[in-house]
Amino acid sequence: MDVRPTREEDLPRIVRISRAVYRLEATWREEELRSHLEIFPRGQLVAVDPSGRVVGMAASLVPPLDDFSPDADWWTLTGKGHFTTHDPERGTVLYGAGVLVDPEVQGEGVGTALYRARERLLEELGLSRIVAGARISGYARHAEQLTAHEYVERVVRKELSDPTLSFQLAQGFQVLRVVAQYLPEDRESLGYAAVVEWRP
Repeated sequence: MDVRPTREEDLPRIVRISRAVYRLEATWREEELRSHLEIFPRGQLVAVDPSGRVVGMAASLVPPLDDFSPDADWWTLTGKGHFTTHDPERGTVLYGAGVLVDPEVQGEGVGTALYRARERLLEELGLSRIVAGARISGYARHAEQLTAHEYVERVVRKELSDPTLSFQLAQGFQVLRVVAQYLPEDRESLGYAAVVEWRP
């Protein structure tokens, strides 16, 4: 699996993968992806298979996190998905705005390859840590029995497995807090996310 910088010609394929992953609820649009390339090209990565087909992507920016509330939602942190909050002069944290893996190849190491590439980018840029909002995409199935905080605690203790958060924990991320209304349109997470960080 090769990971390289995102190119303009990759954008339609990324949109198709986004629709497959998010089921049309909160998909990336080409105009947003194009803005990412204009604002912070080094932070945009794709994974490609041996045939050169894009099978995953990672989108990142460097916002000045101290300017935002700890409970800020995804739309605020990312400038409504366009990355206009990117400010490398003041930011010290690589913010992971999204990782997508084509459902046809999930479980084949694509996500791990993208996370390793992000870690290398963090080192190249001299930033302190990676922060992201982890979807808790299994939460809706447990919401009648557990609060979002209880659900995350049980995932951290490995009493439950979550498709997104469990993967990030396996990559060495730690949960900082749980945020409500992080991505309100995310019905699988009921709008919640676990704010996670990775430190070298």
